[in-house]
Amino acid sequence: MTIKQTAAWTGMVPVDDTALAVTDTGGPGIPVLYLNGQFATQGYWRRAVAELGTDWRHITYDERARGTKSKRSADYSFEAAVRDVDAVLAARGVDRALLVGWSYGACVAAHWARRNPDRTVGAVLVDGAFPHDWLDDAMEQRIRKLFRRMGWFTPLLRPTGLTPRMSAAEQADSNIELGRLSRERELGPVLDSITVPVRYVVASGTSLGSRGDEQEQIRTSLDGVTVRNPNIKISAKVGSNHGAILKKDSPAIAQAVRETVAAARDQEIR
Repeated sequence: MTIKQTAAWTGMVPVDDTALAVTDTGGPGIPVLYLNGQFATQGYWRRAVAELGTDWRHITYDERARGTKSKRSADYSFEAAVRDVDAVLAARGVDRALLVGWSYGACVAAHWARRNPDRTVGAVLVDGAFPHDWLDDAMEQRIRKLFRRMGWFTPLLRPTGLTPRMSAAEQADSNIELGRLSRERELGPVLDSITVPVRYVVASGTSLGSRGDEQEQIRTSLDGVTVRNPNIKISAKVGSNHGAILKKDSPAIAQAVRETVAAARDQEIR
């Protein structure tokens, strides 16, 4: 693959009715685009970036209304998040990248990789993009109730970038949309038709709003995925829970990136 030498850059990338805060380390390495959790920021990736080091070109950004600089939007849909990948890559002059996505970002990465195989080196999906029917009417009500309860203190944290500049209803709608997109009949065919190398790093235990072993049951859906699509493998199952995996298991994520690139090179040789 041909890689361009690029200078480091930090700035705003306009897209649709908004603008996104983007950081590009530059350099001659393979471009790695990091896709955040649903309401997280690019700062969550600092350990993974440090673990991989300067041999790679790291591109991070804050989604719409996330972080301290990305602007609000009238559209917080999943399709908008996918369009934002195109906007960031185009703004940075990247023709082909490796995607690393956590949680919500893993679903974005899976969809983008499926739609753009010629532009995707591969994808590392970190504890997300599990095809499982976890959303029902009761779960939808739990989600709405959770975000309403959080609504009293999240505005206090917005100036720090720790919570999004979205209403409780907008956050709940985004989470519910993810649940619908994650259903086996929706996400299963997306994963089955991916033709580039994909490596999963899977957490253990709970995530925000889950109960008991719900999250572990969701993760078992990968068994069928890896059987049906030989391009997809589980690189590591780690002990951290969903919320701590980027902080505690950056070495496993970095190793999955290296494995994915090696698999991509083998695929090109064949």
